[in-house]
Amino acid sequence: MNPNLAKLQPYPFEKLRKLKAGIVPPAELSPILLSIGEPKHPTPELIKTALIQHLDGLSQYPLTRGSDALLECIAHWLNNRYQLKDPALNPQTQVLPVNGTREALFAIAQCLIDPSTPRPPKVMLPNPFYQIYEGAA
Repeated sequence: MNPNLAKLQPYPFEKLRKLKAGIVPPAELSPILLSIGEPKHPTPELIKTALIQHLDGLSQYPLTRGSDALLECIAHWLNNRYQLKDPALNPQTQVLPVNGTREALFAIAQCLIDPSTPRPPKVMLPNPFYQIYEGAA
């Protein structure tokens, strides 16, 4: 096992769980949980329908970089949303789909930071942070 794993900080939600231990919200109020960003609401019908209609396309894992159609769609949306024209985003070289912020931060660190350079850049991390940030750094 990589010995650097022992250097990782505790997961922030573990710290939060300990901080909240023993705290009971007033019975007449519903707490608003802002910890883990899990879905907490029913899936909209239009999403369920679209998934069912396209199940035949889910028989294999997608490419990490995404399909050309997905890259084109993302670039088109960003170009329209932010009025990017001169130059517009190139979907083949400037779009990397990810499953969430943690994955994006890990990927960007791997793309931009070369630890073999004589003076690698310093990386600043928020506190609290996900261990994936520290691992990427």
